[in-house]
Parts: sequence; C-alpha cells; structure tokens
Amino acid sequence: MRTRAGALLICALLPLAPAGCGGSDEASGRPSAAGPDRPASGALGEVTVLAAASLTEAFTTLGDQLEKDHPGTSVKFGFAASSELATQITSGAPADVFASASPATMDQVVQAGGADGEPLVFVRNRLQIAVPAGNPAGVTGLADLAKKDLKIALCAPEVPCGDAANRAFEAAGVTAAPDTLEPDAKAVLSKVSLGEVDAALVYRSDVIAAGDTVEGIDFPEAADAINDYPIVVLADAPNAEGAQAFVDLVESPQGAAVLARAGFEQP
Repeated sequence: MRTRAGALLICALLPLAPAGCGGSDEASGRPSAAGPDRPASGALGEVTVLAAASLTEAFTTLGDQLEKDHPGTSVKFGFAASSELATQITSGAPADVFASASPATMDQVVQAGGADGEPLVFVRNRLQIAVPAGNPAGVTGLADLAKKDLKIALCAPEVPCGDAANRAFEAAGVTAAPDTLEPDAKAVLSKVSLGEVDAALVYRSDVIAAGDTVEGIDFPEAADAINDYPIVVLADAPNAEGAQAFVDLVESPQGAAVLARAGFEQP
C-alpha cells in the first residue's frame, strides 16, 4: 500500500526494494515497463517519486493506478517545492523519478548528472488569483495584490510558483505587497483556504484541488508566466524499472486525462 513521504523525510528513506525482472529498452538501456502499448504485469517493487507540490493530487491518483496495474507495487511520494527537491537529489537523496514545476530546477539535476536521459515536458500550469470563498475583499485583478490594506500571500521568489508570480507582476507593471512568502504553492493555498489572507497567487491546479473553500480569478498576464513541468527517471534510481513504468503512465493518454482534470494544460 502506497504511503506519502514528506519531502524532508526523503533523505532518511531506507534503500528501496530491488527492481523486478524485465527486458531492456534498447534506446535508453533502461528496463522495459508497462505503458500504453504494453499490458500491465507483475509487482514493480517500491517506486519513490519526488514531485512539485502542485502535482500532489494528480500524481497520487496515478500512483494508485500504477499499484492497481501492478499488484504488489508500492509508490511513495515526496511533494515539496521543486527547488528543495532538486537540492535533495543533487545531495544524494535516494529516489527514482523527479517531476519539477520548472525547467530551471530540473536543469540543476541534469547539470549534476542526476538525470537518466532527456527530461520531457509533460504538462504546463498557469497562475490564478486565489481568494477565499465568496471573495470577501472584492478582489478583481492583479493590481489588487499591490494594495497595502489587503493581506496577500505569495510563493517565495526562489521556487517556481514565486518566479512565475514575479513574471506576471512584471508583465502587468504591478509591484506586489505580500504579507507572507511561503515555501510552495500548497502552503500559499492553505493561507487562502483558512481565510488568513485576502488573496494569493497559486497555480490553477491548486485552486481546483481546494474545492469550494477557494475561488479562482483569471487574469490576462498569466499567459506571460506559464510554467512547463518536466519529468525524468533519475540516473541513480534504485528501481529503474518501476521509475520508467511511472513515467510511462504519466505520459500516457490515461495520465494526460488525469492531469487535465486536475487543471494542467498539455505542452
């Protein structure tokens, strides 16, 4: 049964279970795995996936699906800011797959020799203004996030959602006045859901995941701040077969449908 592993606990994971037997992919040298053109097979062992926090709901669903397709497989996740996960990977944290919310953070892993092959952009995500249900502060656009009398939450600038927010503000000619800077989009969203802030910038997928507790407001400058999400099997993956099986599922039509329902866009 799959368990969620907090990102800060990834470095403490014990060595992963050995990968199952299988053929090899002649192009990549990786063991073959189930995909759209191959039927599901037996257990794949334990698969550890480090992924951007905004992928939590969609990847959890896909992890459940991989376990269903391969009985006896266990998928473990570490969800956090992509920049934090990239640092963990380059510091030697044991993991099989990395999915980032920006090419820049993925490039940190690639440049350190941590990727097995070329990362593939599998989805894109755009920002929305998130407000508590009912929009009590009457927020209508990005300019409202510069108002000193409103409580505003943003992602820290060093994480992908914070970088995207800065690009949106620059495109709009707005100087934001945040009251708090959070480590990832989920932390920002929590502030909105709890009514602790009047507005925030998060990904559209996060607004959808929050359900009725949050409302999303589109704004035109979001088109100037869309983030691409790359995914890759890690070079030192303890379970290369399981890693490739998860990546295959993410890239399959079934994976694309799950991600689309979660609010992501195709690249």
